[in-house]
Amino acid sequence: MSNVTDPAEVRSGGRVIALVPAAGRGERLGEGIPKAFVTLRGVSMLRLAVDGLIESGVVDRVVVIVPADRIDSVRSELPDGVDVVAGGAERTDSVRAGLAAAEDADLLLVHDAARALTPPPLIARVVAELRAGRDAVVPALPVSDTIKTVDLLGAVTGTPERSELRAVQTPQGFTADLLRRAYAAADSLATDDAGLVERIGGRVRTIVGDPLAFKITTPLDLALARALANDEPIEQ
Repeated sequence: MSNVTDPAEVRSGGRVIALVPAAGRGERLGEGIPKAFVTLRGVSMLRLAVDGLIESGVVDRVVVIVPADRIDSVRSELPDGVDVVAGGAERTDSVRAGLAAAEDADLLLVHDAARALTPPPLIARVVAELRAGRDAVVPALPVSDTIKTVDLLGAVTGTPERSELRAVQTPQGFTADLLRRAYAAADSLATDDAGLVERIGGRVRTIVGDPLAFKITTPLDLALARALANDEPIEQ
């Protein structure tokens, strides 16, 4: 009889905590306020993202990381039981603050507030993969455009094979130990948590993402999100 413990068995009762870094300025959206607080259907993107995590039914606790001067207002907006902590100047700093507030996590999700329309079933699938024994899981979609690499002067240096490329979404899921080790080893800023895991040799598994989990970054993204949320029509 084998003495090796099945990872899926160990993780079946593991505590899942979702971190939502939302301390960034989000200036490209052009709304004059941090993008996490821009509204769809009269509700902030941050609240919609948190609601999606809760509605997935697989998250035990949510930790939101926001600018220090918004802690009180955010606490009054979010459901009871959601923890709100102050973030840092960079996204990496904010995730570190979230990790410090999630010491009891067995499994961790990191989710962008700007992906406010992410369907709860996608969140559930990420957690299911972690519970099945994966150490790192990210939703991803094939890219439809041809991608070029360029140098500082804009000259094309290569054309990656499109079939091998994926656009990565959130929530990204990890075992707590793996994500903590990745951040402990990080010596530079990062916009992608899975990228930090890759740097320490972690194996990241992709699952099929969802078009609704797109990141709301530009005014065009916001117009689309508001149309999808029945907030207002897209102007032709």
